Parts: sequence; C-alpha cells; structure tokens
Amino acid sequence: MRTAENWKDYELLDCSDGERLERWGNVILIRPDPQVIWKTPKEHPLWKKADARYWRSNSGGGKWEVYKKIPDVWSISYGQMQLRVKTMGFKHTGVFPEQAVNWDLVAKTIKEAGRPVKMLNLFGYTGAATVSAMAAGAAAVHVDASKGMVQWAKENAVVSGVADKSVRWLVDDCIKFVEREIRRGNKYDIIVMDPPSYGRGPGGEVWKLEEEVYNLVERCAELLHEDSLLFLLNSYTAGLSPSVMQYILGATIQKKYGGEISADEIGLPVTATGMVLPCGSTACWKR
Repeated sequence: MRTAENWKDYELLDCSDGERLERWGNVILIRPDPQVIWKTPKEHPLWKKADARYWRSNSGGGKWEVYKKIPDVWSISYGQMQLRVKTMGFKHTGVFPEQAVNWDLVAKTIKEAGRPVKMLNLFGYTGAATVSAMAAGAAAVHVDASKGMVQWAKENAVVSGVADKSVRWLVDDCIKFVEREIRRGNKYDIIVMDPPSYGRGPGGEVWKLEEEVYNLVERCAELLHEDSLLFLLNSYTAGLSPSVMQYILGATIQKKYGGEISADEIGLPVTATGMVLPCGSTACWKR
C-alpha cells in the first residue's frame, strides 16, 4: 500500500465503528467511513473533544453537528501548497488527504522531466493535483463539471501562490472535453483522472464507473504521445480493484506506448494504532 506519510496539517488520529477521528489543522472532526467495520475501543481523548461531527441519516445524506465554533473556511498546508477546507454536505471537506501520494508522484515526475510538461487533470475537484503540478512547473489544464469545484480550485491556486502560472480552468463534461481534444489534436505529457463512481451527464445520462472507465481510458490514450510521462487512474469504487485498473491500463496505454504499470491501494497512517487505513486505489502508467 502507498501511504500518505508526509502530512503535518492533517492527521488521522483514530478510526473505529464506522468513523474517523481527524485533525485538520487545529480543527478536530469526526466523519463516517463505511470501511471502518472494526469496533476497537475509542480510547483517544479527542473522541470526546471533537469540534464537529457528521451524522449520516438513514434516509440518505446527513448533517454536521458543531460542538465548538469553527471557521466557515480554513486552510491547511501540504508542502508549499495551501488547501482551503470547509465542512461540506455528504461529510466532505474539499480535500482527500490520501491523494497526497499522487500529488507527490506528479510533482516528482514534472521536476525530473527536464523539459516543459503539460498536464491534464480530469474530474479535477478542488484542484490539489493541479496546484501541485503548477508548483512543480507544469502547464496545467483542469476540467470539472462543477462550477463551484473549479472556483474552489482557483482559490487553492491563489492561496498557494501559483495563480500566475500557466493553467486553464474549465467547467466542462470531462468525456466531451476529451473527445474535443482528440479532434483538435492536442496532446499531454501527464494525465490524471479520478472519475466518480456514479453520476449523471448534462442530458441525464447515467454514469457508472465500472461500465464507462475502459472506454474513457482508451480515449484518453489518444491524448498521450510517444514521449508522455505519466497516467494516473484513481478510484474509490469497491468493485474496481487495483488489479482490474492495472489490466485496463495495460490493455490500452501500455499496449500502445510501452512503459511500466503498477497498481495498489492508497492509505493513511492511523496515529493511535500504527495501522494504515485503505482509502481507495490508484493505477499508474509510467514511461
């Protein structure tokens, strides 16, 4: 498992009985996590001193219960990046801290390339991968269907001091954008994609990752070139294992461009136990 071990402003303090106890800067949150099926004693003292807790509803969704006053928005740092955080609906905060292992890989690849690098971030969310690439010196294209998420990504670029770097922020359907880029003949050195498990297109089309991911990766392969550097496919879908994603990249990108493929779970160290909590999977093709 690839573990996000370099955080200072985020910490997974403990996890038990369907919940995580987390530190986000100076704010302590309790959030649900369905993977945490063990029921070990909640002995960490901050279980009883959290600033806010997200409660799931049996009818879907849920709500935050705030015990102490917390900022509407605050920032945490990772390396030279600043990332804005807030308590959102459906338990989220705007940052997936386990993804730091992929931000680091992208930045390392860019710095070691020794030449100009162009990166495409599909389903870019609040833009941590984009900001990491910009800070490392790449020209970035960030695409997400949500106007609010793209605006949040822009704000992360501003507070991280890279807003003046080369970037295009696009509110667009990722699949349709890829098709247009193929027709335009555009190519990228790095492609990062973290597609949702489920979703709906602008015409009400249902998106289900297991059914769509192969075709999407196959089309994205058309946006690489013979000297491209990296392709990252991330998933939080239980039915899409690392081995399956590795096979997909092998049948599409490696078959066309050679290179090496690896795939593994990504996770977060748990302070109280020394264990690592699995938090999704990433498959990686490298030149």
